[in-house]
Amino acid sequence: MRSVTQDIYIEANKRQSVSVRELWLYRELFFFFAWRDIKVRYKQTFLGAGWAILQPFLATGVFTLFFNKVAGIQSGNRAVPYAVFAYLGLMYWNCFNSSINTVANSLVASQGVITKIYFPRLIPCLAAAALSIVDFFFAASIFFVFLIVYHITPHLSGIIFFLPALAILVASSLGIGIFFAALNVKYRDVRSALPFITQMLLFVTPVIYPITSIPAKYRTFAFLNPAAGAISGIRAAMFGEPISWIGVLLSCISTVIAIIIGIWYFNKTEKNFADII
Repeated sequence: MRSVTQDIYIEANKRQSVSVRELWLYRELFFFFAWRDIKVRYKQTFLGAGWAILQPFLATGVFTLFFNKVAGIQSGNRAVPYAVFAYLGLMYWNCFNSSINTVANSLVASQGVITKIYFPRLIPCLAAAALSIVDFFFAASIFFVFLIVYHITPHLSGIIFFLPALAILVASSLGIGIFFAALNVKYRDVRSALPFITQMLLFVTPVIYPITSIPAKYRTFAFLNPAAGAISGIRAAMFGEPISWIGVLLSCISTVIAIIIGIWYFNKTEKNFADII
């Protein structure tokens, strides 16, 4: 087994900061936490990874029935059935939503380890986000089945933007999740309030309706939501429509801001985690 020879000194009342070098030294612990989370998620479940597929699939059916057939909401592209449109958005949204909530609860879930030994407290948060990425790729496999069933050929730009869109969502969910993870250590109300907040956020994000449904004068504000630029961008790219690069840029800026605020608050409160968790 590889040994870590670096000495780590923790001084009282001195704020610790996130160190990329230190995270790299503890990379094996990251893989351990990630694998543990994956096993816990699917252990003793009948469908196992099928839940990652079933959730967006059933949600697509419900939204297609009520929002498309009843309310008359369209995909914004006559060549793209609403079911394909909705599933693509939900696939990315579920990754974003799940990542925020699992990251926010990751420190509390690891409190038994945090109170006993030292390691970079950011590792459980990063490992929690990895679980959402695994779920995403299970769900993505069904999306390509949708394309085959509906005889839709994905545009090359959609294939290219497929992973960058995911990266924007994961990075923004990490920034938001890290902030709430640090807050959750002290205030356990976060665990109850956050799912409600993200549920409300679904309806102000162009997941079940196209971004063009939002009036042009308000669209800039919509793109300040990190998920809006990624989801509308991958849809446009996948189906060969013009991509709003300004919208993607605004969402990237919001993502950077979320990461900065999340890490800043995490660093500010990290020294007290072991005492109050």
